[in-house]
Amino acid sequence: VWVWDISRIPGPRKGVWFYLYVVWDLWSRKAVGWCVDTTETAEIAEKLIATTCAREGVGRHQLIIHSDRGAQMTAGTLTELYDTLGIRRSLSRPRVSNDNPHAEAGFKTLKYRPDWPARFATIDEAIAHCERFFAWYNAEHHHTGIGLLTPNDRHAGNGPAVHTARQTVLDRAYQAHPERFPNGHPH
Repeated sequence: VWVWDISRIPGPRKGVWFYLYVVWDLWSRKAVGWCVDTTETAEIAEKLIATTCAREGVGRHQLIIHSDRGAQMTAGTLTELYDTLGIRRSLSRPRVSNDNPHAEAGFKTLKYRPDWPARFATIDEAIAHCERFFAWYNAEHHHTGIGLLTPNDRHAGNGPAVHTARQTVLDRAYQAHPERFPNGHPH
């Protein structure tokens, strides 16, 4: 299951926006595809989703993709793409404020970081910022919603190995200094 959405990001002056399109894998929280553009259209979303499906090796009838009910999300061209790729579509209920919470949480992580600028002077500057952010987010960000794994670790199936390694460290610490653990053996 993937979720996707579009968020406005501030351009060089008031009233000028760039549009960040992002596709997240719901299970791993990995940003599997994204792009920044000067317009908000279904055609851009269609290209992003098709490219991401091809890169991730998604076969027909393997994917459900969730979005809110924005104009781009319900456009005919996107519906045709879903049919062509064998993707099942999931849409939020009409007039619901928490329309796509996992996508919105990803955008909040991006926009609340200390390095988020007030404005981007150019689209190239916005793209460069997003490249750095998504590299960090996927490879270094320890996500609380997935047991403090990085999205890349979870996506690659490394979660059990990481949890085992963490437990080994906790076991050694407990054996060396049990007095430091008043609630007993840590897990």
